[in-house]
Amino acid sequence: MSKRYTITAALPYTNGPIHIGHLAGVYVPADIYSRYLRLTGNDVAFICGSDEHGVPITIKAKKEGVTPQDIVDKYHAIIKQSFIDFGITFDNYSRTSAKIHHDTAQEFFKTLYDKNEFVEEVTEQLYDAEANQFLADRFVTGTCPKCGNEEAYGDQCESCGSSLNATDLINPKSAITGNVPTLKETKHWFLPLNKHEDFLREWILKGHKKDWKPNVYGQVKSWIDDGLRPRAVTRDLDWGIPVPVEGGEGKVLYVWFDAPIGYISATKEWAAREGKNWEDYWKDEDTKLVHFIGKDNIVFHCIIFPSMLKAEGSYILPDNVPANEFLNLEGQKLSTSKNWAVWLPDYLIDFPNQQDVLRYALTANAPESKDNDFTWKDFQARNNNELVAIFGNFINRVVVLTNKYYDGIIPEPSDYSTIDEETLAAVKAYPAVISSSIERYRFREASQELMNLARLGNKYLADEEPWKTFKTDEARTKTVMFVALQIASALAVLSEPFLPFTSEKLKNILNVNDNNWEDISSKDILIPANHQIGKGELLFSKIEDAQIEAQLEKLIASKKANEAANKAVEPQKDEITFDDFTKLDLRVGTILEAEKMPKTKKLLVLKVDTGIDTRTIVSGIAESFSPEDVIGKRVTVLVNLAPRALRGVESQGMILMTEDEGGNLVFVNPDIDAVKNGLQIS
Repeated sequence: MSKRYTITAALPYTNGPIHIGHLAGVYVPADIYSRYLRLTGNDVAFICGSDEHGVPITIKAKKEGVTPQDIVDKYHAIIKQSFIDFGITFDNYSRTSAKIHHDTAQEFFKTLYDKNEFVEEVTEQLYDAEANQFLADRFVTGTCPKCGNEEAYGDQCESCGSSLNATDLINPKSAITGNVPTLKETKHWFLPLNKHEDFLREWILKGHKKDWKPNVYGQVKSWIDDGLRPRAVTRDLDWGIPVPVEGGEGKVLYVWFDAPIGYISATKEWAAREGKNWEDYWKDEDTKLVHFIGKDNIVFHCIIFPSMLKAEGSYILPDNVPANEFLNLEGQKLSTSKNWAVWLPDYLIDFPNQQDVLRYALTANAPESKDNDFTWKDFQARNNNELVAIFGNFINRVVVLTNKYYDGIIPEPSDYSTIDEETLAAVKAYPAVISSSIERYRFREASQELMNLARLGNKYLADEEPWKTFKTDEARTKTVMFVALQIASALAVLSEPFLPFTSEKLKNILNVNDNNWEDISSKDILIPANHQIGKGELLFSKIEDAQIEAQLEKLIASKKANEAANKAVEPQKDEITFDDFTKLDLRVGTILEAEKMPKTKKLLVLKVDTGIDTRTIVSGIAESFSPEDVIGKRVTVLVNLAPRALRGVESQGMILMTEDEGGNLVFVNPDIDAVKNGLQIS
């Protein structure tokens, strides 16, 4: 074990709230690890903060007609509260707009600048003359040169995943004005990653081949084998940290350069508040540095940031970067822009005080080595079949029986049977088993070992049946209940990293709070005889089908809204003359009768009063309307359409229809009762 630990979690971007993908990919595993380290007596600095610079924030600000600072202030508060609500125990949650961060990032840049670690180049960048500014990557859209996607960004194509430069795009357009940009020369500073290739090969490809996750190691190896190239560390923008050297006027530090330095500035802020030396957590070889991130940040944390730290010269390097893959939602990629997500504030409205259920479901199904899928049915099953039926059931039986038989006072045990001794020995083994999984960043595995301890408790009670022996063998019943309470006490401690709110409830019920991780394996008695426990309360409650259906309906509504929003508007048809229009005879009518046409899914046979006559019209609306739905409907009818036979029925006109935002058919009809049948529409 190391002398101290610096644990960082990826800085969330402050242009929207947090969703379950963020929680599963980064923050829950980082919190499990940090809580575990504290429980095992380690010195921990768990650091995070809001990433508040970059182009997406300026784009959002322009769209909403506010300042970038307004945007980051709003979402910093929302995100910070979500972390508090879900028990993410950061020692410091800072923000990159803070003065201490600006000072730290500028100082870091200046140190590398003074050491000649940058390459200064004049390059041609895309420029919007009307907006009078250079266009950063996300301010440019165009056609991807690799897959042909016409909505690719200047830094990445979200269709094929290719990394791009803005100048690579075919038919580029400014996202600000829509104009075609021109090329204009500008000066920037670049970090020559190629200079650090040998160091990275030695440090990662040789030094961490066995202990880094295959998905992380593989991505890093691919980048290095492809050959590293200089990467710009500055940008022509007015939102960000000003470049602190001569010639840097009107330029800011590129967000990928400034954001990871946010870990350092947040540690400085925390250390000053707590009376600690921040350098111990970043520059002492006895400190273990671990970055928790998603797979989209692997390159920044395994190649670029270590190259920056190495170039500066006084910092330690990360011991591990246990990046997770992506979490999908109901078979589709999570998407902030398409609202295909489960937002944490919304979850707490629909499932109040059930943070641990989501923490557990996300951990048990974490995308540790490959993309995984979150489904509401699996969430329900994890809760009902594991948390309620196994963990909660065991605790409830132990607490209820202790209160029923002994008024909540833990009984004195008699001699242990072989099964008692084996059970207590098994309990003592669990801390090491769970520790092994956590220290290898296998949090899914660790969560299931915790559940296995609860299974052990249930099996012990089921086998020993104290509710039967209570009347026949008082001494045996007391011993069984005493052993069961030792298991419950172990669960109270070992569950804390995974189920912190449940752990706190259980400690309160048992009226204990003085055991730590090591005590579970070293102490013979975790909760003594004659100790008074409290009354029972349900730790978990069953989630009903109706709650799950409501969540699925939300997602269906989002999907329909997205389809409607993205549905291409049909282009204008060929131009016609006024005389062409006057040939159309459109009349107000009322549907008098309706029936389904036999052996078809789509057709209704309608009798329509057109004001001129009553005629038959066959309409393809049966999948959207039943016959009963349309009788009495006011409609608009094209009455002089040439008759057409459909399935042997002559249709004498056409009813006008369109679609609403959800893609549902709706009638185009007059909504004023005074409009009589037969009146012409012109």
